[in-house]
Amino acid sequence: MSIELQKNDQGSNHVPVGAVFQNMPVTRMHWKAGIALFISFVVQMWESMIIILIGDSIGASLKLTQVQIGSLIGSSPLGMILGCLLWGKLVDKFGRKRTTIWSLLSYALISLLSSFSVNFEILWWMRFLSGVALSGLLVVTFPYFTELLPVKVRGKAAVYLASGMPIGYLFAIGVTHLFGDLGWRWILGISSLGGLWFLAILSIPESPYWLVGKGRQKEAKEVIRKLSGGKIDSELDDVQLVITDVKEGSFLELFKRKYVKMTVWMTIFSFCFSWGYWALLSWLPLLLEKKGLSTPQGLGFLAITALFMFPGYMASASLTGRFGRKKVVFWFVLLAAIGGFGFATSNSVVEMYIWNFVYYFFSLGAWGVWNTWSGEMYPTDVRGVSVAWGLTAQNIASAVAPGIIGAMLTANLSFVAIVSFISLFLVVTCISSLFLRETENVILE
Repeated sequence: MSIELQKNDQGSNHVPVGAVFQNMPVTRMHWKAGIALFISFVVQMWESMIIILIGDSIGASLKLTQVQIGSLIGSSPLGMILGCLLWGKLVDKFGRKRTTIWSLLSYALISLLSSFSVNFEILWWMRFLSGVALSGLLVVTFPYFTELLPVKVRGKAAVYLASGMPIGYLFAIGVTHLFGDLGWRWILGISSLGGLWFLAILSIPESPYWLVGKGRQKEAKEVIRKLSGGKIDSELDDVQLVITDVKEGSFLELFKRKYVKMTVWMTIFSFCFSWGYWALLSWLPLLLEKKGLSTPQGLGFLAITALFMFPGYMASASLTGRFGRKKVVFWFVLLAAIGGFGFATSNSVVEMYIWNFVYYFFSLGAWGVWNTWSGEMYPTDVRGVSVAWGLTAQNIASAVAPGIIGAMLTANLSFVAIVSFISLFLVVTCISSLFLRETENVILE
């Protein structure tokens, strides 16, 4: 397999790592890494959803108000704000693989300990720390995967990885349904076992982009040989792999002249998109009660909602290769907003299902592309901190939204008013996407 070489002034053959991935075939190792990281994302979403589903049970057990339940739901995303800033530095300093392992291990321990909490205050802080631990997965999973993939399948494969969200959602619903009679402590304890998945991560390679950035040429070339199934081998012998030279892991780098405009719009997009999605999801069980659905009916509605997400992922995965990241995200978010307003004004269960399908089909399809797109906008050395910054904006929204929506519920605002308010954030998200750069079929720097 031929690699296009770029010679520097001294005559040495310098090849960008991304150029090596331009014609790389998809191999068994890509599938292995994809499955391992897919399950990691499932664990992350399972943990994010479980506290929402058992919120009423915890509230009854600890005698909490709706505002306290909302605060508890927001405690994990609040921890993720701090966690993203911490892990964003670690992922660029210590590598994608070690960050994934450390995050899963620390999450398993803290989540297990949270099941023994004796009051609201202890549980709140344990969930906060759980968010700090789990945010490592949030920061690393998509950059790690995209840095292992050939350019031609990067967008589609990463969107398929994002479909772990509804799988995690369904796992959380299943565990809640099967073990609900044992109480919320058992449910948290069982969920913490997902952290043992770190054992599977041990068998997948480190990112060659990161290895090159650390000057570990030999290891990077060996990873590329494994990823290519031996199809890229001797071509690497006489070349020097390179990445864009940027100050390592610096958040300040994101606000320098070269990147500041993109960083501002990416921040607005991340915050508003998370608000428009998480604010509805975090209170959906109670909002369904306001529409007259019983708890079993509500769980059934949530399970079917999760199934709605899959075709959205499949559609966006197919379309992003044809039309690019920006167009797919713009139209999917716009149609999700329309679905949100339709859901707000539903007058029957049938209408709720129809508009909910529209909302989740398009919003989750957009999330799948965004998880890929957001990791492609910056060079390797600041990719970790750039993703961490975007996730920080998302988690601020995720932390604040449940409490505000809880206060709106306490004030007895109508279903229409609350859901319409949430959907307005999707409109802003849609507009902000127009100012971000296209990265479809562009090699990573």
